[in-house]
Amino acid sequence: MKFHKKTTLALLLAGALVPAYGTASASALDSRTAQAFSSAEKGGQSQVSWGLWLQQQIEQHPDIIAAQAAVNARLSMADGKDKRLYNPELATEFEQEGANDNFTLAINQTIDWWDKRSVRMKQGDYDRLAAGQEYKQLLQEKTAEVLHSLVKWQSVNALAELARSQENQLNTLLNLVEQRQESGDLSQVDAELAYLSLSQKLNTTAQAQAQLQRVEAGLRQLLPGWNAASGQIPERFWSLGDVNNPVNLDNHPGILAAKARWQALKQQAVIARLETKADPTFGLSAGKSGGDDVVALSFSMPLNINNDFSNEARAANQEAASVEALYRSVIRKQQFSLQASQAVFLEYQKKYQRWLDVMQGRAERTSRLLAAQWQSGDISTSEYLLALQQRSEGLQAGIELRTAYQGAKIDWLLQTGEIDLVIKQLSADSL
Repeated sequence: MKFHKKTTLALLLAGALVPAYGTASASALDSRTAQAFSSAEKGGQSQVSWGLWLQQQIEQHPDIIAAQAAVNARLSMADGKDKRLYNPELATEFEQEGANDNFTLAINQTIDWWDKRSVRMKQGDYDRLAAGQEYKQLLQEKTAEVLHSLVKWQSVNALAELARSQENQLNTLLNLVEQRQESGDLSQVDAELAYLSLSQKLNTTAQAQAQLQRVEAGLRQLLPGWNAASGQIPERFWSLGDVNNPVNLDNHPGILAAKARWQALKQQAVIARLETKADPTFGLSAGKSGGDDVVALSFSMPLNINNDFSNEARAANQEAASVEALYRSVIRKQQFSLQASQAVFLEYQKKYQRWLDVMQGRAERTSRLLAAQWQSGDISTSEYLLALQQRSEGLQAGIELRTAYQGAKIDWLLQTGEIDLVIKQLSADSL
């Protein structure tokens, strides 16, 4: 079969167009090269600045600001429990008895006889701990949400880039088909097949670009300072945290918060029990009565006869028992969630690594081989287009596997409660 020189040159260019992208997709979906998914270091941002930047961006999110204000309110309430229970009471009385003006000035003080204040102070400590750990858990959940969004963006961006590359390849192919058709090498059917494939790819590219725009809008809502050049996750992030190491869930913020809430309600039950015991009030008064100086001492004690508050004490104990059961449930749920996330991550890691091994260098070789076979007439145009589609699906599978693998890693870090530690380690490693 004979070809014009221009046609042959164009075919060689077409064979080189997609391999350039194919190599980046197959080998840099590999964490060792990361070409299709540019790392943050390549975007001009160091690991240290990226970690600090991410923390600052998350802390500026309205949800986190609102949570911090709520924590401050709870801390203020806890500080109030450190105060004394009873304030002194000032009382005065004036009367006129004949020619005498009688008056008294008294000060009364209820005594915390049963030391309820110390129990309230312990309760305040647990309230502070619960508030801090709940905030930490919310911060980790927001961090995981942001990381998932960044992973989704890099996936959608890679798919959009793949669609653009295929569209460019089909445009080049269409030009070659038209040239070969003029020379009599191909029929009108081949040209129609190329047109149909290009029309389908135009729709795919448009959808990919639209999805990319939506994802970027969502990212900017989460991270106002985000941009594609410097806001991507450093590749080093994915190698931190050994999934095979045992995890101590005793320090998980969700578990610590549940335990602190239980302990706070246990102290509330103690307070309710102490409320069944009345506190005495002592008073000292001085004044004049009938022209004589008068000094008096007073004492009063509530008599819990009509209501001994035993029902309230029993209810507080029952509520504490309920929260204890919830605390045990949180531990159990967290253990199984951690096991599930670990199993999912290991499975995706294995399949993604297998994809890397299978596709290593094949994307480029396959594209060149297909172009050469189509050029020599060994395969028809329809077979060539079908093979290009299969190649594209293979690259797309790699992008999706990488996304699932990274998402599973983020989920596992969230279940361990150590996302913040990994980000801090990322910064420390590059110091």
